[in-house]
Amino acid sequence: MAPQKLYAGTKLREIRTQLSLTQKDFAARLGVSLPYLNQMENNNRPLSTAVVLALAREFGLDVTELSAGDSERLVSDLREAFADPLFAAQTPAMTPAQADLRLIAANAPGFARAFLDLHRAYRQGHERLASLDEALGQESSGLRASPWEEVRDFFHYCDNYIDAVDRAAERFAAGGTGDILDRARTRLQEMGVSVDDTPDAPLRSFDPRARVLRLNARAARPTQRFQLLHQLALIAQEDLLEATLDLARFASAQARAIAKIGLANYFAGAALMPYTAFLEAARETRHDLEQLAGRFGASIEQVAHRLSTLQRPGAKGVPFFFVRVDQAGTITKRHSATRLQFARFGGACPLWNVHRAFETPGRFLRQLAETPDGVRYFCLARAVTKPGGAFRAPVRRYAIGLGCEITWAEALVYADDMDLSLPHAFEPIGISCRICERTDCHQRSVPPLEHALRVDHNHRGLLPYVIER
Repeated sequence: MAPQKLYAGTKLREIRTQLSLTQKDFAARLGVSLPYLNQMENNNRPLSTAVVLALAREFGLDVTELSAGDSERLVSDLREAFADPLFAAQTPAMTPAQADLRLIAANAPGFARAFLDLHRAYRQGHERLASLDEALGQESSGLRASPWEEVRDFFHYCDNYIDAVDRAAERFAAGGTGDILDRARTRLQEMGVSVDDTPDAPLRSFDPRARVLRLNARAARPTQRFQLLHQLALIAQEDLLEATLDLARFASAQARAIAKIGLANYFAGAALMPYTAFLEAARETRHDLEQLAGRFGASIEQVAHRLSTLQRPGAKGVPFFFVRVDQAGTITKRHSATRLQFARFGGACPLWNVHRAFETPGRFLRQLAETPDGVRYFCLARAVTKPGGAFRAPVRRYAIGLGCEITWAEALVYADDMDLSLPHAFEPIGISCRICERTDCHQRSVPPLEHALRVDHNHRGLLPYVIER
């Protein structure tokens, strides 16, 4: 198979703009002609190997930043949006070809995101109408992007890595000796904040007037550490968090407030598991989640989530996807540094092993999986229980999924005794039934929206219809 050509015109223009170079000067540094550079920036020509090497040599660029990860996410999101019945009902059906979607994502990413925001607003309005939402018609229920969705997309398109916050957390972690929990308490006390451990307190409760932070004494130690560091971020890193939020330009105060929680959580995780030390430990243990949890005093979920953020330019770790699913199958956390994308609307694929993790609590489930686009993955899943610390306290149960493309599987201890070379060992999974093209899936819940159906009353196979190609 011929290697895929690399079209990265938008990224090339961004690099030149950041360096404050004219096209003429940039072309000279890359050793190409001005017309050739212009063609590459407009995606009329792919980047040559010589240009990629020149970018690394002249500007110290991490060439992995030129990958089309962001474009692939946009293509996946656009494809799912166009699978909406709204477009399928048009005559002729408004379903752009995959090549057209790739051109839009590569050349007009701002337009693509604006379209996705518009479609999301339409979907939310349609769902409100369908459910007879009582708030419909009120001034506060205007058709706009959900703040939660807006924040999720912010982290999604940042590759779940926020450099300034990550480095600030690493500096704090390196700024002393002893347990980081004790150092965080000392830092808060230096700022006039007293910390009380109370059995009946919420997980975390801060009184800004009295300058008192209360933590639940019954919570697991990793949870206490995380919540203490979260509050430290809100107090000691206020300026950094606000500056990051200013750059993000969220559309609503609600989205900004939710994002601030996300950034404080990010700081807490990065301080608990500082980037350089954690990356080295991950490679040393071959990404053994239990060893990493014990070494850094974190939970299995915290370790899995942190692994999905190791995307620092020039020092990237294995690109993982991370997901958390509740018992109803609802995805409550999700991120992908791989080509695997998650459904924005509707349920996830039931063939994915994360849904089976509830059947085997305390055990890791492993799966070799292949998506309809032919990409193969190593998937790891485990059920997670969060006890409330008392007999009548509610117990929260989730399943977490962590995985990577199969080319990285040998870096994981969990893949050691699995034969990665057998094609039949890979189970077919998809994003969601609505956009999955598999015609022979025994778990299909709804027909794919991009294909016509043929119904034969005298024949019944796996499905009560035939999906026509």
